[in-house]
Amino acid sequence: MKHTLKAILLSSALAIVAGPVVAQSQGDWTVAFGFGNVNPKSGNGTLAGGEADIDDDTRPIFTVEYFIANNIGLELLVATPFEHDISIDGIGGAGSTKHLPPTLSLNYHFPTNSAWKPYVGAGLNYTFFFEEDSGLGDLELDNSFGLSLQAGLDYMISDTGAVRLNVRWFDIDADAELNGSKIGTAEIDPVLIGVSYVHRF
Repeated sequence: MKHTLKAILLSSALAIVAGPVVAQSQGDWTVAFGFGNVNPKSGNGTLAGGEADIDDDTRPIFTVEYFIANNIGLELLVATPFEHDISIDGIGGAGSTKHLPPTLSLNYHFPTNSAWKPYVGAGLNYTFFFEEDSGLGDLELDNSFGLSLQAGLDYMISDTGAVRLNVRWFDIDADAELNGSKIGTAEIDPVLIGVSYVHRF
């Protein structure tokens, strides 16, 4: 992931050097459809006395963005539910959960005269956990509210269409309960790597 982020930042810098023009105008809309891989960080906290590990998942993602000013967009990220298996050191497979990660971000798209269009953004994420399942009993994860950061790069393939690569980080920590008793906090803090097609209206 570090290499991917470095590549995006380098491409962004090269595109900026190419020279400024307005990339997106106030009042424009974009929609994007693609796939995203949500990969939790290594070491997901301590649950029931053991180190937790939460695996990754890939699902369809969708964004809609409205440009409130030239090159400044307000973006909403939604997705189909991601599903993650949870294991605990010393116990093994402890269960699974699904989540939805709606995220509202304010993005800045760097104006360039290149086909490469970099952007960065920051926003807020509210993660809903549901359909928790565990052979150990009644597992529940609290919903999470936190910061989200992203960097992305669009490659224009037409006047209105682009292919997008972006990397997002989410601050997601969820208190966990088993059979009504608190067993710790799942420290998820995942990175989402997404590839999408973007269309501007």
